Amino acid sequence: MAAFGDLAGKSAIVTGASSGIGRAIALEFARAGANVIVHYSQSEEAAESVAAQIRLLGVRSTALAADFSSVESCHQLITTAFSAWGSLDIFVQNAGVDLLTGDAAQLAYQTKLERLLDVDVRAGMILAKKAGEQMLHAGGGAILMIGWDQADRGMAGDSGELFCAAKNAVMGFSRSLALSLAPKIRVNCIAPGWIKTAWGEMASETWQQRVLHETPLLRWGQPEDIARLARFLVSDDAAYITGQVINCNGGAVRWASRPNASFLWQAGWRSTR
Repeated sequence: MAAFGDLAGKSAIVTGASSGIGRAIALEFARAGANVIVHYSQSEEAAESVAAQIRLLGVRSTALAADFSSVESCHQLITTAFSAWGSLDIFVQNAGVDLLTGDAAQLAYQTKLERLLDVDVRAGMILAKKAGEQMLHAGGGAILMIGWDQADRGMAGDSGELFCAAKNAVMGFSRSLALSLAPKIRVNCIAPGWIKTAWGEMASETWQQRVLHETPLLRWGQPEDIARLARFLVSDDAAYITGQVINCNGGAVRWASRPNASFLWQAGWRSTR
């Protein structure tokens, strides 16, 4: 009997898989038996390391580079991936620009907007559309996009405005693409909440407390939390699920609607988890 979320014999490509959520998804797919192409933009050494870890699990893996600021590069990545392995069963569009850490955090508002629209929206749509077309010729497959849980309820501040605009576009596109590609291809979207990736590791104490107070499960999410949901959604066990945007956020809600939130805030609650 196959394990729940079994991906044995399937081939996948995960974009932005050299670190963070993408890395966790690629490794989880490999543990489920899938062969995985690890996409990266600049972090070749990290991507090759992920591919090596995947091969140690007894499945195939290779790292492929592509700069998603170029439309031609997006097309080339999908063409190369399908040509290299004959076909792909799973496409995960996880890659996105990091505007919260490093020099990019200091960019002007308009520049950040342009980068988000170029990579997270335009490139993501082109990649998923082309992957879907290739999968249709092959007879089936699953596509998974990555959104954001706060996109549909809003978040104050420049970053909130920018990411809400971009991720709402991704989430709406996912729902529509699912209709376009049904019944042969399933398309779903995961909307992560507060996940402890690079920004979470360096976030101030104020942000650390905000995350805990907004999340009923009283902890940050981990990349592996997203990866386990991704594994299920692309597996045959989710064969009747398509066109959905699924929050993976520890039950996070707006501060004002959280029971006992004000008490926890005043008490200066600290997580022990």
